[in-house]
Amino acid sequence: MPVKSLVLVALLAVGCSAAAPTFTATLTTPTDVVLSWPDDGDGHRLEYANGPAGPWTTLRFLPAHTTSYHHPDLIPETPFYYRVQPYTGPVSTELHAVTSGGTVTFTWADRSPDEAGFLLEIRRPGAPDYDPVEVTDPDVTTCALSLLPGEEKSAYRLRTLHYGPLSPVVHQTTGKER
Repeated sequence: MPVKSLVLVALLAVGCSAAAPTFTATLTTPTDVVLSWPDDGDGHRLEYANGPAGPWTTLRFLPAHTTSYHHPDLIPETPFYYRVQPYTGPVSTELHAVTSGGTVTFTWADRSPDEAGFLLEIRRPGAPDYDPVEVTDPDVTTCALSLLPGEEKSAYRLRTLHYGPLSPVVHQTTGKER
């Protein structure tokens, strides 16, 4: 992880001055939360729980340079706790795949002894960048995807997944439905 990212994450972890960028959760309607965090150049795993100690559920893997997420239509009058965790890892060259019956299968060699898993990313036709589409467990070397309409000519790449430190937990309780 670059030094810049380590410093930023350290600032977040110790809850420094108000001038330091932070991870925030804002209730924008009674049942919608918008989460925001600084751009550290990494992708992020976003997790939520209904209690401060979890259990935690992965809500989304977000690509690099994404700095916010809209979590809509939540259960009214319910607490939601959030945390983000940066992910990094080397990225393969672009993979092009041949589909069969709307399914594409990827196979690769695991050359990393300590990965947290692998992240398959897709760049849909006309899209400027890749989006996370599938996450595997560690030591897995194959993945199959069912393609959605329009994804037949997509490009793919594989990332060896390594996680950085977790952010502080942020919290919002949703309001009553309108």
